[in-house]
Amino acid sequence: MDEENPERKLYADEEDEDDDAWEEMEGDGGVEGSANTNEWSSKCLFCPEWFASPQQTFGHCKEVHDLDIIEVHRCFGLDCISYIKLINYIRSKGSPASDITQCCWENTQPWDDDKFMQPASSSDALLVFDIESHLEAQGHMINDRLKETVSKGLTPEEHQELLDRLRAAEQRTSRAEEALARSIEDLNKMRALSERLLHADPETDTNFPLKQRNVADDNAYFDSYAHHSIHLDMLKDSIRTASYRDFILQNQNIFKNKVVLDVGCGTGILSMFAAKAGAKQVIAVDQSEIIYQAMDIVRENKLEDKITFVKGRLEDKELPVDKVDIIISEWMGYFLLFESMLDTVLYARDKHLVEGGVVYPDLTTISLVALGDMDTYTEKVKYWDNVYGFKMSCMRTPLLEEASVSYASSEHVMSEPAMIKCIDVTSTNVRDLDFTTDFKLVMSRTDTCTALVGYFDVIFERNCTKTVMFSTGPRAPDTHWKQTVFYLKKPIELSEGEVLTGRISCRKDPDDCRSLIVTFDIEGETLTYYVR
Repeated sequence: MDEENPERKLYADEEDEDDDAWEEMEGDGGVEGSANTNEWSSKCLFCPEWFASPQQTFGHCKEVHDLDIIEVHRCFGLDCISYIKLINYIRSKGSPASDITQCCWENTQPWDDDKFMQPASSSDALLVFDIESHLEAQGHMINDRLKETVSKGLTPEEHQELLDRLRAAEQRTSRAEEALARSIEDLNKMRALSERLLHADPETDTNFPLKQRNVADDNAYFDSYAHHSIHLDMLKDSIRTASYRDFILQNQNIFKNKVVLDVGCGTGILSMFAAKAGAKQVIAVDQSEIIYQAMDIVRENKLEDKITFVKGRLEDKELPVDKVDIIISEWMGYFLLFESMLDTVLYARDKHLVEGGVVYPDLTTISLVALGDMDTYTEKVKYWDNVYGFKMSCMRTPLLEEASVSYASSEHVMSEPAMIKCIDVTSTNVRDLDFTTDFKLVMSRTDTCTALVGYFDVIFERNCTKTVMFSTGPRAPDTHWKQTVFYLKKPIELSEGEVLTGRISCRKDPDDCRSLIVTFDIEGETLTYYVR
């Protein structure tokens, strides 16, 4: 029986929505694009049994295996990402329920590692289950349980167990307060560093690449966004635009009476969503000439009293307010980091965001999969071996040195995904955006690997009553970002279950900081590609 692809399930309903569907929000606790989680079958975390829904799976775990996942979620105060790591940890390690219970008593989280963001199963309904909405709907309250227990009377053993739990809770609270104090100290250090960088010598400053951009190159970059066609492509990308719309309009509590900064506003679509969600004021910034059309669009929709436009590079402009509560931006480029627009978002965060403010989207990840598509490889790469009887192998070199931005067919994906980078936009810094990491790709079928494919996922999660996420992967619906394909010089024969290990390095191109240089070390060979 064919297993349903969870990524396509996630977006299937969204593609069929009318443009005004956001007006009919019902907040029933489901996953974005698939509100009815009862239709999703899921396997028990500790035995082979299957159930009709995640709720039934959790009930089975509690009754048969004596582990309440809901209580574990509450015990550690897990967020969306930590919950996903917990599920993947249990699946990948085959941990018995008793091990997780022991973690609760010892207050340890062995799953708190980014490697557990990689799904242990490609179709795990528990990973896309909105547990936080489920918690709210079920109304689980620890105080009610304690009152019920006390009203029945406690044995000495039960009384001692309750005291132990209370002491453990006090210890967790104390550690949380200490962590908060360290975070505040780190924030103050970051502010001091930001002020120093703002006043650094542009000729010698190596910590803030924004200061080193060539003005002519930057003007060419912004000019490219003045054309109608690029905005048409982005707006017609329903996965992109509808995800931002749904995040903003289904989490209006976040935007109510807040001051919002839209970095790189383009046509002003995100600014108008924010205004509709109840923002007190929206400041929309863009250097491109498209901002003049955005002004007309806002007037046409009678939102000029809520939205203020600022034309220019954000790094060079003064805003009409000193601080904002929320920053929104659609900054993602090919392979996530192409164009380096995130640098500007981080600059805005450090200079203009109030303490406790949030940048959205707040989480992004980059992943790799192996591709086995010999037909395309022959068409693009091997073609130059014999062109009407002549060898033109030198024509192959540019193709093998420059990443291809194209759609990779899901039927040619031959491995499970491997996440290589997770970015928390609230806390990361510019230097962290250049990275090197090892990866392992586990083959899901036997084939000849002709390329590695990179893509990214985007998550709106912090403070949200309704978490929204989307993927640009080959198994997800198509987006205008497509995928980033790195063709191999020498295809590699790999069998099902075999593991392809390697190392990837991603950094800004020193000659063009909006472009990327990506280097792979695999099978004893170093391969370098440009993303531009």
